[in-house]
Amino acid sequence: MNRAYLSILILVITFSKVYAGTPYVDSLSNQDTAQVNLLNKQGFSIHLTDHEQTIKKGEQALELAQKLNYNNGIAEAYRIIGIGEAYSNHEARAIGNYLNSLHYFKLSANVIGQARVYNNIGNLYLTIDYDQSLDYLEKGLKIATDQGNTKLIASAYLNIGNVYLRKKNFSLSLDYYNKSQQLFSKLNEPVNLISCLQNVGVIYYKLKQYDKAEELLLQANHEAKLKDLNTSIGIVDLTLSSLYIEKKMYPEAQKFLDEGIAYAQVTKDEKLEADFTYNAFQLEFHKKNYERALSYLHVIYERDSTVQTNMLTSDLGLMKEQYDQQEKQKESELIIERQKNDRVKFWWAVSGSGLLLVVIALLVGNVKRKTQTNARLTELNSEVSRQKDNLDRINHHLEEIIDERTRDLQIKNKKLSEYSSYLSHQIRGPIATLKGLMNLEKEGLVDQKECINMMDKCVSDIDEKIIDMSDILHDPKRTGF
Repeated sequence: MNRAYLSILILVITFSKVYAGTPYVDSLSNQDTAQVNLLNKQGFSIHLTDHEQTIKKGEQALELAQKLNYNNGIAEAYRIIGIGEAYSNHEARAIGNYLNSLHYFKLSANVIGQARVYNNIGNLYLTIDYDQSLDYLEKGLKIATDQGNTKLIASAYLNIGNVYLRKKNFSLSLDYYNKSQQLFSKLNEPVNLISCLQNVGVIYYKLKQYDKAEELLLQANHEAKLKDLNTSIGIVDLTLSSLYIEKKMYPEAQKFLDEGIAYAQVTKDEKLEADFTYNAFQLEFHKKNYERALSYLHVIYERDSTVQTNMLTSDLGLMKEQYDQQEKQKESELIIERQKNDRVKFWWAVSGSGLLLVVIALLVGNVKRKTQTNARLTELNSEVSRQKDNLDRINHHLEEIIDERTRDLQIKNKKLSEYSSYLSHQIRGPIATLKGLMNLEKEGLVDQKECINMMDKCVSDIDEKIIDMSDILHDPKRTGF
């Protein structure tokens, strides 16, 4: 009798510990999951207006979804954070979040979510590797087509059109944009329609059909302002400023330059701001304000030098962030697995129907616990050894990456040094000639028409050299001047 009483007492204590100590969630609260979904939706809705707030909303959603063990919410939160990081030009952080998102969407068997992430990754590769970008976008398109998701199909068409635009296949790009525009019109998606307008306008600009491009881009600019799409406004302003420079409408070009720089600063988009600096150089050059044009060229050179100097430190920091992120993901997976095991134990205990079975289990439990403890200790020792081996391999891999980055930085620094020397020797000569001609003309020692012809030759010489230098800097296959 005493043994039976003791057995019941132990069972009560065991159940108390299960209820008190296990973060068990039998069913997700509709109110809590709705809050996760709302935060994710809010983050996405402002990704073209405020990148930092997009990241913040995604992080809030992620924290709540992890507490709820809500895998779909976790996956979408990682995707929203990735979008914010991508628009902030933090590509390495973005890809890390996208891969985490893909992992959790696969855990949830959410194929539509996976397709969205493939679209996002495809966009991220747009400026790095066109073929890789197309590969991810076509994966997303196939899933969207199989599932009959019209909005996702339209987004995939838009993004694939962007790839072909970069590849300068304008006819194919325009075909995809038109298909995307038709679908977005049926869905009444004004934000995506603005993107279609903007991209089609860029195609006509590339084709030098400036009047058609101007009409589309001004319409996109107007509608983006109505929706407060700061990033879209800045990008459209960049193309409009280039267009007006080509049309020699310099006041209009200056207007959109000033407006675009303001939007780039609001969104803290350093890459877009750098593009506007280059357009400012082009404007001053076309206006023959060579001194101001050279000052913009100097700003561009200094910015590029700073970027190259900080590249290695940035990459090392990003590698550490990725490593920490992987560790957090492993920890989350362990928590999920532990919760699943706790559920199994809980329902097994509840389904016990007889005190006799409980008493028998308690009698043999002591021996089993000792055996399990010893086995667990052995497993832990093995796990520690395995983790140590993994850390050694990771450290060795990081050393190889650092060596590779260092060599790459040395090559780029050498190329920048050669560029500086080349700039000094190639540009200074024609500029000195221009100054000399101006002095001769002031003294009346040279005929005005002859002076203008010689100055035009010098300007053409400078233009050719700048174009050649630009080709050299942007051609990775050319390693010297």
